[in-house]
Amino acid sequence: MVALGEVVEFLDSQRRPVKASDRVEGEYPYYGANGQQGTIDGFLFDEPLVLLAEDGGHFDNPMRGIAYKISGKSWVNNHAHVLRPTDRIDLDFLCRAIENRDVTPQITGSTRAKLTKKGASRIKIPLPPLPEQKRIAAILDAADVLRAKRRKTIEELDTFLQSVFLDMFGDPVTNPKGWDIEELGSLITVGPQNGLYKPAKLYGEGTRIVRIDGFYHGSLVDQTLLKRVRLIEDEISRYRLSEGDILVNRVNSREYLGKCALIPLLDEPTVFESNMMRLHLNGETTDPTYAVFALQSTSVRHQILTSAKDAVNQSSINQGDVKGLQIPVPPVAEQRKFSSIATAVGETAAKHEAHLTELDTLFASLQSRAFLGEL
Repeated sequence: MVALGEVVEFLDSQRRPVKASDRVEGEYPYYGANGQQGTIDGFLFDEPLVLLAEDGGHFDNPMRGIAYKISGKSWVNNHAHVLRPTDRIDLDFLCRAIENRDVTPQITGSTRAKLTKKGASRIKIPLPPLPEQKRIAAILDAADVLRAKRRKTIEELDTFLQSVFLDMFGDPVTNPKGWDIEELGSLITVGPQNGLYKPAKLYGEGTRIVRIDGFYHGSLVDQTLLKRVRLIEDEISRYRLSEGDILVNRVNSREYLGKCALIPLLDEPTVFESNMMRLHLNGETTDPTYAVFALQSTSVRHQILTSAKDAVNQSSINQGDVKGLQIPVPPVAEQRKFSSIATAVGETAAKHEAHLTELDTLFASLQSRAFLGEL
């Protein structure tokens, strides 16, 4: 076992953040803590490297990955450490050795978890001979192909639903079917309401809480995977989610701003965190499943990004912005037809996601065995 700082060179001094509002789209990828965040018209690096999250990474759920490889001309902001391997370690092996590693002992920060350069340098990783490194990396790469195929299937199901939405309702930008256009605020019966903030020291047990990594593609992750936080009864009552609620991401990078989720029937009290807001719609006029897809449409996304307030690598919208969003409102019977289709596709996607979870578990076991020298 060696410290990470012994086998890599940190190129952090060469990275540079650019506000989303100042970034000019171009041919080069723009990377942050969790992957590509868009494109830019210039580059800072031009070689194979490994990026390791500094802040904003999935430190509380490392199976989602805290490191990844990049190559070619690219730009990296200040939320990811830039690692160049020395001749002692294979780049592919380096990425596999740290991508899912628990770095909790090295994390600092009470409000926003951060893996400093000093902390990252101290991460211990195995260092077998180079031929063995390459063999292990090749085995793990082959196993990862299965996970990638499953993720691809899930993405294709999501794309299919988007196609069905466009076929039934038309492009919301041009509104070719002439649906009534309403402000979202006129359709809301409860909210919007911002979630609650609690310091990291209160997490670990208590009431389930939906955080920013708790929903994807309009749906919650497995409820059993949600984090827990210690709350008093009044807080649970004020922020408790109900079936049919919609969560809207109000603070994040621009690509994730406005991300939505429809809340299903919950098997125990669950609340929501401060970087999102909750609203509930009038079911007589607006089906919530339809609304979630409409809110993710190109026209509404454009409205969200137009009203967003930008800071360095982070943007936000407020309750007024959300209430002012203009969405098409077809007859509710048509909305419910789409909801039925979405439910059926969602059930299929859920089966694939369950299989993906199994593959993730098997991959983690394989990875553990690899780094214990048991492959």
